[in-house]
Amino acid sequence: MSKIRNKNGDALIRDLLMISIGIIFAIIFVKTGLMDLMINAVRDYYILASFIAGIFFTSIFTIAPSSIALVNIANHAPLPGVVLFGGLGAMCGDLILFFFIRDRFSEDLMRVVKKSTVRYILHSLHFGFLRWLSPVLGALIIASPIPDEFAITLLGMSKIKTAILIPLAFIMNSLGIYVLVKFSYFL
Repeated sequence: MSKIRNKNGDALIRDLLMISIGIIFAIIFVKTGLMDLMINAVRDYYILASFIAGIFFTSIFTIAPSSIALVNIANHAPLPGVVLFGGLGAMCGDLILFFFIRDRFSEDLMRVVKKSTVRYILHSLHFGFLRWLSPVLGALIIASPIPDEFAITLLGMSKIKTAILIPLAFIMNSLGIYVLVKFSYFL
């Protein structure tokens, strides 16, 4: 039991360290003007820049610098293009998470939560109104500035089909990027 607790503690410390590094890089990029320099370098290539920033818009480790990049790109490029191509990139990022990382988060969740609680949650997700609530909650998390790992885990546990995930991720990420850029105008 102590190995499980230690492994989860190490994973949590590692994840918090990665998040902190991402935030520090985002602050350094903005404060030193490096972000503006990078945006100016790709000004004519805003489609590619939006797509790449969108890919990184999905992960807890890269959401801070990606959000800043998307806002800066939108300041120099047409907003619909940034939202469209950023949403496409974020959709690709979510698919990467869905196919390669969802199992890791499900396993970590299983280790942390008691087995009886997991059985109850899984049973609730497959039957009744929670069967419909988890995809809706997952979609709302994708649209929010909250990183998508938890949403992908919820959607994976609800057994969502890839054919539904693709348009859902695109629409919700595009909406999230649009709201992020519009909200930044008030700051």
